[in-house]
Amino acid sequence: MVKILVTRPMPGTVAEAVRALGEPEFRTSTLPLSPDELRAALTDYDIVLPTLGDAFSAGVFADVPAPRARLLANFGVGFNHIDVAAAKAAGVAVTNTPGAVTDATADIGMMLILMTCRRAGEGERLVRAGDWQGWHPTQMLGLHVTGRTVGILGMGNIGQAIARRCHFGFGMEVLYHTRSPKDLDFPARALGSPEALAAEADILVSAVPGGAATRHLIGAGVLAAMKPTAHLVNISRGEVVDEAALIAALEAGKIAGAGLDVYEFEPEVPEALRRRENVTLLPHLGTATLEVRTAMGMMAVENIRAHLDGRPLPNPVG
Repeated sequence: MVKILVTRPMPGTVAEAVRALGEPEFRTSTLPLSPDELRAALTDYDIVLPTLGDAFSAGVFADVPAPRARLLANFGVGFNHIDVAAAKAAGVAVTNTPGAVTDATADIGMMLILMTCRRAGEGERLVRAGDWQGWHPTQMLGLHVTGRTVGILGMGNIGQAIARRCHFGFGMEVLYHTRSPKDLDFPARALGSPEALAAEADILVSAVPGGAATRHLIGAGVLAAMKPTAHLVNISRGEVVDEAALIAALEAGKIAGAGLDVYEFEPEVPEALRRRENVTLLPHLGTATLEVRTAMGMMAVENIRAHLDGRPLPNPVG
């Protein structure tokens, strides 16, 4: 019987589907695999269904040069926690779950745009604390979102979904910077660098993939290029933003605010961000709906099923 390790609790439908494929073991912990668990996953199981935080690094594969596992069926579109080259060298295939996450993540991006620009988090805290003294004409004046200029850094599926919401829903001008040319079905203007994009945008949204190529892509230079009235939103990966540089920009008043769903050292969130009223902080909610998480899990199941049947993998990476 094929042994399958599922590294986190899954929606019921997904768990049932995995049980039909072999002999699964479901971890009950919601924390990432420990270093010992990572190595045991490769030696004790035929297939692993990991997710964000399960750091299958080159060092892990170096310690297990001949793994029993032959597939890492990643739960999530992002796979920067897996060294795909090291996995491939060890004979381990890697898959992900693209597509299923697009709209839910774009919705969170739009939520963060509205929350940070319109000071929604700050307002809710005021009401919950019992400190609201009633409406008045200059109460909590924020940035009017409709008709503004949004800059999308990374115009993949998620970036395009956010851009459509901004253009069609809020009449925004869409600017973007991306590594490869895009044929878009809505008006948008490409700019040549992240700094050029930051300089023109009222709202700068990061929607790039994670990994070494994008680490600290939004650093001191990009933040310095932003308008003092502009807001930064990150729904990509935490390490895309240099948190120390972001904190410095916020404390110096170089930008007006930020909306974050991901963090550089997740789940650690610096106290300097937590104490700021002009920063909206969400606990990585990008894909957090039952329908989406189930769809992601079923995509991982289909990748496992194809592997077991000897068919081409639907969603290979690397």
